[in-house]
Amino acid sequence: MNLLTFGAVTGTALGALYPVVKYFIPPSSGGGSGGVTAKDALGKDILVSDFIASHAPGDHVLSQGLKGDPTYLVIKEDKALADFGINAVCTHLGCVVPWNAAENKFKCPCHGSQYDSNGKVVRGPAPLSLALAHAAVVDNKVSFTPWTETDFRTGEDPWWS
Repeated sequence: MNLLTFGAVTGTALGALYPVVKYFIPPSSGGGSGGVTAKDALGKDILVSDFIASHAPGDHVLSQGLKGDPTYLVIKEDKALADFGINAVCTHLGCVVPWNAAENKFKCPCHGSQYDSNGKVVRGPAPLSLALAHAAVVDNKVSFTPWTETDFRTGEDPWWS
């Protein structure tokens, strides 16, 4: 009788605790290494050939990147896509930082933080540079993968990984 009671109580307790435990454990990001395909403002995959043809060298264009964050794609001077994307979320208070082409820098509208064309902080109050993501061309589409190497702008380990 004791074994039957123990089994019933344990089963009920585990059944009740399962959803609570699942709530606090974040879902896995998947085991694939293919990355996340960049999307435009309408949610369509960005085709590199069309994208480069419709933008000028030096352009910084918003796309949907890793975790759905707004991420800038950069057109280099040789009309090629840069091998990195710049996360547009300000490191001060989380505002989306617009690209100011006239001044060739990112300027946060919330509190005036400024970043150079590669996303390195040049004026606070933002404490850190904008996060980076690898941008690679796979089957004529842009694919973002997490940046885990040293930040080429600062020479330090990435703060966002």
